[in-house]
Amino acid sequence: MLSFDIELQNRLTAIREAGLFRELRQVDSPQGTRMEIAGRTFLNFSSNDYLGLANHPALKEAAIKAVEKFGAGAGASRLICGSLAPFHELEEILADFKGTEAALSFSTGYAAAIGTITALIGKDDIIIVDKLVHACVVDAARLCRATLRIFGHNDLNELEDILKWAQKAQSPESGVQNQRQPRVLIVTESVFSMDGDAAPLQEIVALKEKYGAWLMVDEAHATGLYGDNRRGLAEELGVSDRIEIQMGTLGKALGASGGYICGSRVLIDFLINRARSFIFSTAPVPAAAAAATAAIALVKSPEGQSRLEQLNARVSELHSVLRTLHSAFHSAITPVILGEESRAVAVAAALREQNIFVPAIRYPTVARGSARLRITLTASHTAAEVRQLVESLEPCFRTFPDCCAASRL
Repeated sequence: MLSFDIELQNRLTAIREAGLFRELRQVDSPQGTRMEIAGRTFLNFSSNDYLGLANHPALKEAAIKAVEKFGAGAGASRLICGSLAPFHELEEILADFKGTEAALSFSTGYAAAIGTITALIGKDDIIIVDKLVHACVVDAARLCRATLRIFGHNDLNELEDILKWAQKAQSPESGVQNQRQPRVLIVTESVFSMDGDAAPLQEIVALKEKYGAWLMVDEAHATGLYGDNRRGLAEELGVSDRIEIQMGTLGKALGASGGYICGSRVLIDFLINRARSFIFSTAPVPAAAAAATAAIALVKSPEGQSRLEQLNARVSELHSVLRTLHSAFHSAITPVILGEESRAVAVAAALREQNIFVPAIRYPTVARGSARLRITLTASHTAAEVRQLVESLEPCFRTFPDCCAASRL
């Protein structure tokens, strides 16, 4: 038997040889369009801080006031004695913002997915997920032990075929008394985190209603960016009130941290009693909840609208010079798919030499053979910075003319 460290070193060597080794880079500045790493300043096109709120004075002030009044930590789980006032205020504002009866906040989006899915369905049920859903949904699907079925990305025909199969599975076997019908849960993102494209939510909602399934939609990359009230893509498409479980995060366009579930009052009461990632976790720091509350107010304000317009202008400028897979959909996320992991690592390194930070995204974050640069824009970027990015990418397109997600017009 190899010693513990030797065994792990051998595994790390294999990861390196596959071009998949990752390491942490210490950032010595706040989130923004410019960031400091190892004494160098980089133009940052990798952040999910879409509206540029992570370092906004209003969020920092709210966090500081929460620390001064409620301290640095919550002290316990919320069901013991850690349910501090900032969490309740956040959830009331979240529910109002999302147009639902109630909301529940979690320490992370990952915890929200794990806790909710494992609470709602079990080994006798069926969960159906889009092939490109976030890893937290995949892990939750495995943990809940339900029968897992995966449909091709945004493939409505395959989804309906699976729903037809699930409908048959719901019929009790002949002669079996008191057999409970399997619950069926569909899970998708609204805007997909790595491709920046959108789910056909109207059609998915119609299918789930046709076959009697439940629907959970992760609006992590859409909250604050779509709809008349900036609630998300579900609002923009007019289906918010037909989705049983609305999930999202507080750490992207809202600039804070944490996750949430919005829905009916009975759903939230049930999760408080059955979501293990909520029940058995010390509550998040009150400063994060206060910052998220301030962010929601800001998103709903004229300044929030102005920041969204600035973001959309930057997206239009990028799409005007790059032909993308999803350029018809206005997303802050633009993938440049390079295929091989070594390609993505090399291009990311070349961009860093030009003081531009866009990390290589590789397996297991994306499928093997689809390594990429994931470019994200924020409201704080300028038109000149977008032009600088495009000029820096031009050698990439000359070296790898077969880039399948973005190329020069």
